[in-house]
Amino acid sequence: MIRNALKMAVAGATLMVTAAATTAQAADAICYNCPPEWADWASQLAAIKSDLGLTVPHDNKNSGQSLSQLIAERNNPVADVVYYGVSFGIQAVDQGVVAPYKPAGWEEIPEGLKDPEGRWFTIHSGTIGFFVNVDALEGRPVPQSWGDLLKPEYRGMVGYLDPTSAFVGYAGATAVNTALGGSFEDWTPAIDYFKRLAGNDPIVPKQTSYARVLSGEIPILIDYDFNAYRAKYKDGANIAFVIPQEGSIVVPYVMSLVANAPNAENGQKVLDYVLSDKGQALWAEAFLRPVRASAMSPEAQARFLPASDYERARPVDYAAMAVGQQDFSDRYLNEVR
Repeated sequence: MIRNALKMAVAGATLMVTAAATTAQAADAICYNCPPEWADWASQLAAIKSDLGLTVPHDNKNSGQSLSQLIAERNNPVADVVYYGVSFGIQAVDQGVVAPYKPAGWEEIPEGLKDPEGRWFTIHSGTIGFFVNVDALEGRPVPQSWGDLLKPEYRGMVGYLDPTSAFVGYAGATAVNTALGGSFEDWTPAIDYFKRLAGNDPIVPKQTSYARVLSGEIPILIDYDFNAYRAKYKDGANIAFVIPQEGSIVVPYVMSLVANAPNAENGQKVLDYVLSDKGQALWAEAFLRPVRASAMSPEAQARFLPASDYERARPVDYAAMAVGQQDFSDRYLNEVR
């Protein structure tokens, strides 16, 4: 976790420990950062209840808040498993708050997408782009590039999650930095971009903002493809997803078993399930790319943009992404916010 935000977040997380413990009493397993509106965790947790008989409550923390609370609770853990962006998984290992576990299906996870000891592993991935409510644009063209978002016609219409807290926000910053020629040692392109975007009155929430895009409150959100496809195909909204012309990145989301988890056996069952044939198929039905490629049906694949569009989205060095997060956050807090 990024240091500046971490001190404040850990303090806040400490205050939530009692409330979290109360929730845990009514659950068979606790998953941090499993919100119903993100990646269709609602369907995944309902399937876990139906097939395993395990109650796992929804949890609306983001990646940074989840790691902060794990750190605050390290001597008395409440959670059993945690879901977060890959850089937070790497940092959780450094903090010593997660435990090794290699779930069923481990062998099918490609190298580079899992910790060798099983302290985090990818369950699915998403691609950063523009989640656009076409109706809310009120006749304006759908933006096609990072440069387009800076145009005055989109003033007050562009949103991105706080990149110092929410992983998708940091992923978006990484995407724009990479597309504009930066690196994990040089964040100047992204910082300059966000400075310019600040002049266009952006909306910068801390939490998942899916519903705010559907309502038109945020017409354009820098977000993942899976949220845009869900809005288009499940909620029937007039939605477009755009992979910017300058380029973007593909980002894994990972899970871990919490160190000294109070219900570790149930937590392991949850982790087995999300990598099972059915669990992976549910991610594909939620418009995510499952880490086990065999789970992506032709019907699910057909809902994605053409492969030629996805050629503009590339993987990055995720370990370097984790290391670079602190430097970006420091500069963003000092120069943009």
